[in-house]
Amino acid sequence: MSHYIIGLTGGVASGKSEVQRRFEALGVAVADADAAARAAVEPGSEGLADVVAAFGAGVLDASGALDRAAMRRRVFADDAARRALEAIVHPRVRATLHAQCAAAAGPYAIAAIPLLAEGGGREAYPWLARILVVDVPEQVQMARLRQRDGIDQPLAERMLAAQATRAQRLAIADDVIVNNGTLDALDAHVAALDALYRRLAAG
Repeated sequence: MSHYIIGLTGGVASGKSEVQRRFEALGVAVADADAAARAAVEPGSEGLADVVAAFGAGVLDASGALDRAAMRRRVFADDAARRALEAIVHPRVRATLHAQCAAAAGPYAIAAIPLLAEGGGREAYPWLARILVVDVPEQVQMARLRQRDGIDQPLAERMLAAQATRAQRLAIADDVIVNNGTLDALDAHVAALDALYRRLAAG
């Protein structure tokens, strides 16, 4: 049972996944908000039924699953739609993450939450002992996002604008990894934080 839980967050294309993989390689259990969000609206779920009730059957693909690409376009273009979707998905995600972390073996566990700042921060997740932010300069983030997703500048700008600002994320951070170097440089950062978190969890 892990009662010491770290929240891991960062903007899109900041390198959260690389940091997450390194903690997992050290034997740390990670509960992933993206996986929990997918499970929350899988076919047959109450979450998907609530999404259809809110947005109509047009959000489903031919197989009856949520058409994620269409939904993403819709919520990035409409703040009210984004808030409505988040009101359905976020509470289910929070409950799943807390349960998975609490059940994990090891001295501490990590909840990987990309939208932690947007989703209410510490007030929404009072069970987080610390928050680790993966930080990256915005011009680096923009370049990585365009390369990763093969998208144009206007869409990349809208995706960044829909998220919390860099300052808002840093404001909730206890720990920060500045990920503007090589992937190898992440190893030392993660190892140092792993040692810190093990000490804090034991204390």
